[in-house]
Amino acid sequence: MSYKNIILEEEDGVATITLNRPNSFNALNLEIGRELVDAIEKCTKDVRAKVLVITGAGRAFCAGGDLKAAKERLDGNPSDFFRDLTKFFHRVILDIRMMPKPVIASINGPAAGAGFSLALACDIRIASEKAIFKQAYTSVGLVPDGGLTFHLPKLVGLGKATELIFLDKGISAGEAEKLSLVNQVVPEEKLKEATLEVAKRLAKGPSLAFARAKALLNKALISSLESQLEDERQGVIVSGDTEDFREALLAFFERREPKFKGK
Repeated sequence: MSYKNIILEEEDGVATITLNRPNSFNALNLEIGRELVDAIEKCTKDVRAKVLVITGAGRAFCAGGDLKAAKERLDGNPSDFFRDLTKFFHRVILDIRMMPKPVIASINGPAAGAGFSLALACDIRIASEKAIFKQAYTSVGLVPDGGLTFHLPKLVGLGKATELIFLDKGISAGEAEKLSLVNQVVPEEKLKEATLEVAKRLAKGPSLAFARAKALLNKALISSLESQLEDERQGVIVSGDTEDFREALLAFFERREPKFKGK
């Protein structure tokens, strides 16, 4: 498959997938979803690639699902967009967790919605000090997907996860580090260097031991993650068919506060 929305590179044992839709802050649509599934499969099979880095082009890591693409279906059934998108996106999340290689999120800017979920699914997260994290789903009348309701409480605890989801507070890189959402925060200009330092160390490490260690870490997680992803998928599909989501989507593009009615 040739890629139009991502860049896949490999050098010195480090594979890098760059989300490459900078004009839309690397928002996820069906095309980028398909490409990510294919690229991650290639990285899994590529014996040269010992570690995978996922990052974003431009100013953002990933702004989440592409609301413009959802708006285009507003006259029909917007939930169809989420039904199709989560088919690929949730495959990406599972493939990252099941990949027998370390996966590093190199978070160069805002990670919101599905972008936040994508970062949390990775094994190690290194963030620029300019990075911002926001769950974003509930503010547009949706429920989180991409395993966010699975990974977030395990990292920050149920109480804090509930606060972040209900109040949709933005989190700075520094706060994210204190909450153990990221492993390391570095100056913006040092992000690539810091990421490669960790990636190259892992690439030179005992890959079989890493694979077995990751499998052990996953053992208590994966079966329940698959179930949680399916529950999230159904939740976001149903939410996408509500009046509240339609109102939030229109308000987003009209640059006004949405008026939710609980319908």
